[in-house]
Amino acid sequence: MSALQRLGAGVNRADFIPEQIWIRPEDEQLRPLNRADDPELWAEHVASEDSVVTRVSMDANGMVWPTCSSSAIYVMRQMIDAAELKPGLSVLEIGTGTGYNAAIMADAGVRVTTVEIDSELAAAASAALERTGFADRVTVITGDGENGAPEQASFDRVIVTAAARTIPYSWVEQTVDGGRIVVPYSGPECAGALLVLDVTEGAAIGRAVGDAFFMPLRDQKQPQSVLQAKRAPNALRQFRITVTQTGQEVTMTTAI
Repeated sequence: MSALQRLGAGVNRADFIPEQIWIRPEDEQLRPLNRADDPELWAEHVASEDSVVTRVSMDANGMVWPTCSSSAIYVMRQMIDAAELKPGLSVLEIGTGTGYNAAIMADAGVRVTTVEIDSELAAAASAALERTGFADRVTVITGDGENGAPEQASFDRVIVTAAARTIPYSWVEQTVDGGRIVVPYSGPECAGALLVLDVTEGAAIGRAVGDAFFMPLRDQKQPQSVLQAKRAPNALRQFRITVTQTGQEVTMTTAI
């Protein structure tokens, strides 16, 4: 088994998942599943490599949409592989959620500062990290992740577990020269792409390296028509992005 396949082997996901999760039976809306009502089914969902929905909201049409989840483990492996994490690095995570992703990274030997905009989620994640012995390697901050964590900067890596259509320059500022930002993208040019941006001399230059569909940053929501739109052929391969102090530029290169 490779080091990437072993990622998270020292972390029990169930320690971070609340008693109530949300599941989607075939051809149905999301519905709640309480651990006490069906512990075997709860455990089956939590033990899977798929995402586990932990919070939802209902829109004006009565549709239930996820607002918080424990990311799919295979997606986290993809993101951590793209970030090229190494023991001893300092990582800024945007979007703490349950705290499980931060624990996985800490278990891999990095120091994690994680920012969560929802105070209840931040408190629950802090408690879970304390119970599981990761509190000395993970710092949880309640705040707007778009601002990063300036008091703890700078960071070798920034890993974002929410989709952004505009990459905040604060993330670039707080990344060391030669560092890397890994973030799901929700812009119309290539929604659902996983971006890798390398930081050099105050600018971040990046490309798409795969798929990563995440819920958006709270102030960067996009309509479902954008998020579910069919991509142009070769969009992943053609997508390029540059983020500087003056703004963000997206281009679609003709080179294939």
